[in-house]
Amino acid sequence: MSAVIRPVTTADITVITAIYGEAVTVGTATFEVVPPDEAEMGRRMAALVAGGHPYLVAERGGVVVGFGYAGPYRERAAYCNTVEDAVYIARGARGQGIGRALLRGLIDEAAARGFRQMIAVIGDSGNVASIRLHEATGFDIGGTLKDVGYKHGRWLDTVIMQRALGAGAGSAPSR
Repeated sequence: MSAVIRPVTTADITVITAIYGEAVTVGTATFEVVPPDEAEMGRRMAALVAGGHPYLVAERGGVVVGFGYAGPYRERAAYCNTVEDAVYIARGARGQGIGRALLRGLIDEAAARGFRQMIAVIGDSGNVASIRLHEATGFDIGGTLKDVGYKHGRWLDTVIMQRALGAGAGSAPSR
């Protein structure tokens, strides 16, 4: 059964919090070390949506099995045309194309909203699945920052990847 990609609603926060909490607790895709509660996840979602950033969920059989968003890359004004993506999939739904569908949805939505570049900051250079996902959707590796995070008793790298959206740098800023 394929997943339906749709905009997030406040009713999704409980499941989103659980999916992200598992990623924080046992994974290295995020460098957060304490899982945020539902109130904090709701606040983060509301801020992204209010800021005009895409925030999507993947639903299969009426159940949310993943989420993703494209938020501000950096806070300074000159970065306003660039977003950073984040995609998280529930443990039992990984490896089934849901991450790719979510990321493609985010790319399309971000381009439609006038953003011109998308950055991926991939936690753990050993996260081959995320690196391959981003390569498959048009991202290029920009570089690796060695040993910049410490989690689960080990030093972790981040891999920086980038892709143009829409006309990329070939057009005037729209934001």
